[in-house]
Amino acid sequence: MKYFKYFGIALLIIIIDQAVKMLVHYQMDFGTPGQIKVLGEWFKLHYTTNPGMAFGMQIGTEYGKMMLTSFRLVAMFGIGYYLYHIIKKKLHTGYIVCIAMILGGAIGNLIDSIFYGVWLKNAPYNAPTPWFHGQVIDMFYIDIWEGYLPDWIPIWGGSYTALWPIFNIADAAIFVGVAIILIFQSRFFDDKLTDQKTEEVDEIQKQFIEEEEKPASNNS
Repeated sequence: MKYFKYFGIALLIIIIDQAVKMLVHYQMDFGTPGQIKVLGEWFKLHYTTNPGMAFGMQIGTEYGKMMLTSFRLVAMFGIGYYLYHIIKKKLHTGYIVCIAMILGGAIGNLIDSIFYGVWLKNAPYNAPTPWFHGQVIDMFYIDIWEGYLPDWIPIWGGSYTALWPIFNIADAAIFVGVAIILIFQSRFFDDKLTDQKTEEVDEIQKQFIEEEEKPASNNS
């Protein structure tokens, strides 16, 4: 039951993430024409796809996306095993929840990369195969600034870009999970160390009491 609770958090994130992506894909027009203003010009729903890594970066080889997706698949199993391990070790509940959120977000985007090229036929036109080349669907757009960046800026220079990247539920789950770990890391890990020290002290006290009782029992 204790494992189901935390893996259930990851599963819930996956379900919500995929449901929102399907709604966006089938109910919204792609790009700026289908953009929906939620909070004026500041926050919008904007259907777009991400063909590569975070922030739209890509690996510059023909099979770069397949390599990236394969790496994510291996990482997913690693995070899943780590979640199982920390649940078994009874680490801080908040820390376990954060790892579950990160796992759910990672799987949510991995589903896009593996299957969307086939299911939604959104793989790039020059992809060697639609499998493992699906593009991740993004939709939440915090419009702080957008425009052309100067040519002298590395990587993104000369391109039209937005100051804040468009993201999805899976991205948000990963970001929030990592952020909470960074903010509360002292609480997450100090509590566990304190528990371990308490157990060690209790064990020492128990051994001391046993040693003290031995002479008394011998004298009697």
